[in-house]
Amino acid sequence: TGIYPETGLMKQWPASGPEQLWEVLDAGKGYSSPVVVGDRLYLTGMSEDQSKETFAAYSLDGKRLYRVEYGTPWEGQYPEVRTTPTIDNGRAYLISGSGEVVCLDVKDGKMIWKVDGAKVYSRKTGNWGTSECALVFDNKVIYTPAGDVTTMVALDKTTGKEIWRSKPLGDPSTYLSPLLIEHKGRRQIVGATANNMIGVNPDSGEIEWTYTIEPKTKASWANIAPNTPLFKDGKLFYSHGYDIFSFMLQLSDDLKSVKQLWYNGDMDTQHGGYVELDGVIYGTSHDRVASSWCALDWNTGKTLYADDWANKSAGVIISADGMLFCYSERTGAVALVKPTKERFEVVSQFRVTKGDGPHWAHPIISNGVMYLRHGNALLAYKIK
Repeated sequence: TGIYPETGLMKQWPASGPEQLWEVLDAGKGYSSPVVVGDRLYLTGMSEDQSKETFAAYSLDGKRLYRVEYGTPWEGQYPEVRTTPTIDNGRAYLISGSGEVVCLDVKDGKMIWKVDGAKVYSRKTGNWGTSECALVFDNKVIYTPAGDVTTMVALDKTTGKEIWRSKPLGDPSTYLSPLLIEHKGRRQIVGATANNMIGVNPDSGEIEWTYTIEPKTKASWANIAPNTPLFKDGKLFYSHGYDIFSFMLQLSDDLKSVKQLWYNGDMDTQHGGYVELDGVIYGTSHDRVASSWCALDWNTGKTLYADDWANKSAGVIISADGMLFCYSERTGAVALVKPTKERFEVVSQFRVTKGDGPHWAHPIISNGVMYLRHGNALLAYKIK
């Protein structure tokens, strides 16, 4: 959902920004986000020579406890690590940019099992490799290699052995992480390939519905699907960037079909995500010329506003305690924003100057602390 279950957070920051508690400047390059579980923070990054992806554990005061190599990064454009760790019952599940599915013991980073998903399932990708984060539930780890052998697979989370594989659609993979939903007493995995949104039976791997994505223009970048959808009351909201724009799908009660309820040609979120608060969807539009921060009505798809902020930069939106936290991908500006239906109302802001590369990592909030990742830099701020 992009919404963090924090309360009692500051409703306004000092002029210079919230207090910085600590920083790590050698976390390894990456676009992934940190994860806090118990008294530890976990983060993926690149090795110093950038030949391997790494997994590190930190104490909550920023001291590194260990760092281990676990996989090979994407070899094409933007090779920096993407996968945010999924932590489950003392184990970390990761998917490398080259399509390796890995299970580590969080106690010491020791590898428990590894499956070269790209090789085993003849992965077919788009321009930017694998950017999927592992969906873990029951006894399964979900991975979407796409291509001509299968579309989605479930691996045993204890052993890495295959439980099921779905039929192939022949498409390249996309970049979003699949989502487990429940509707009318039934569960389903909602995922995507480059050309189709899909609903997959979590017990058998059967693809129960497909929805073909049709770009509204002839843009060469179309069909990249970088954002996990929002799910609420049997409805699925998507915004894909690169001229796919935004649309809402209605699931049938038996989860066997979907229909489009509305389409919006203003919000065109690239990979900054979006959140829904009180019937309003907040996200960004990235038209590569003049970006904007948008709000749409959940029920109708009507554009409520599309405002400029941070020098026409798009970026990331998350939410906590009734406020929006927005992070400009181009300038590194971080804003505390009051959610309204009228305008993009910035209450406070400051700028991240440490680290390098695009500001693409999604911030997280845990125990009154906001964590921001920018390339090699990991920064912690007190916001409570």
